[in-house]
Amino acid sequence: VTYDPTGSGTGIEAASNGSADIGLSSRALKDEEASAGLEGTTVALDGIAIIVNAENPVEDMSVEQIAQLFTGEADWSLVGGEGEVACIGREAGSGTRDGFESITGTEDTCVLSQELTSTGAVIEAVKSNPAAIGYASLSAVEGQEGIKMVTVDGVACSEETVQDGTYKIQRPFVMVTNSANELSEPAQAFMDFALSDEADDLIRDAGAVPMAE
Repeated sequence: VTYDPTGSGTGIEAASNGSADIGLSSRALKDEEASAGLEGTTVALDGIAIIVNAENPVEDMSVEQIAQLFTGEADWSLVGGEGEVACIGREAGSGTRDGFESITGTEDTCVLSQELTSTGAVIEAVKSNPAAIGYASLSAVEGQEGIKMVTVDGVACSEETVQDGTYKIQRPFVMVTNSANELSEPAQAFMDFALSDEADDLIRDAGAVPMAE
């Protein structure tokens, strides 16, 4: 197995043009991609936690309210806090940013106080600023002090709520294949392994959520 770590669009194109047996994507296929003969198989999920400073009194927000905060339409008073909001986000090209913005409908409209290049940097920025809000993968946030995860529409971000779909801010990790080309025996074996229970611990170790049984 050889692996070329590129973005979702490149992975999907590689599956489409046959330069890769399996393309990797951190988003679901679009209708036009599926209608062109591509098939997406979700192998894992990523819960994108919404985090605020531990001193922030806000406990719960809707997806719409989160969007309003990140686009500068509202301040903390919208959700029971007070003062201006310092929005902390990831850099352009980040899969976490792409997932967050596509789910909240905030592509190209976020007003960020800081644009950082790692999950750890986002967490540290939120820890150090009582006015901050940010987003990060669930696995990176669990057990961290100085921050807290807010619930989204009353649902906490956890492995269980990501698996059952009740937590809304999540994205799939997808293996993309071309229905016009039958997978080789080694490629099919790799796909079968990725979908098996044996892969679950590897998926967790990589910071993602395995599919429900």
